[in-house]
Amino acid sequence: MYSFPKPTRYTRRRLRFALPAIILLATACASTPPVPTASLQAAQQAIANAERVEAGAHAAAELAEARTKMSAAQQAVTEKEMLAAGQRADEARASAELAAARTSVAKANAVNRDMKNSTSTLIDEMQRKTGDGK
Repeated sequence: MYSFPKPTRYTRRRLRFALPAIILLATACASTPPVPTASLQAAQQAIANAERVEAGAHAAAELAEARTKMSAAQQAVTEKEMLAAGQRADEARASAELAAARTSVAKANAVNRDMKNSTSTLIDEMQRKTGDGK
């Protein structure tokens, strides 16, 4: 079985100087991640889209949540917490997209109701004109 030789005084001295250099290099490489620009822009665009489709009237809670999370993402960037900023931006985008989707559903339901009412009105008018009182 192979055994490692005992470190000499010279080896220990080299290790004493190498270890701080390795630690310094490791901390220099562990710098702050870049700003999550793409996530922030996607969230901002999703919020703008939700506002454009009038989500404030149909999904106010989701839109408010998106704005709050976007604000938290921007605050995280200010505090140089880029991972948290990216997560908050993604959450803001998801909330804004949910607000836009709920707005679309609410508008579609309103159109559906209007069409049912129009159809009912037409049927009633046709029955009245033909004298078919069913």
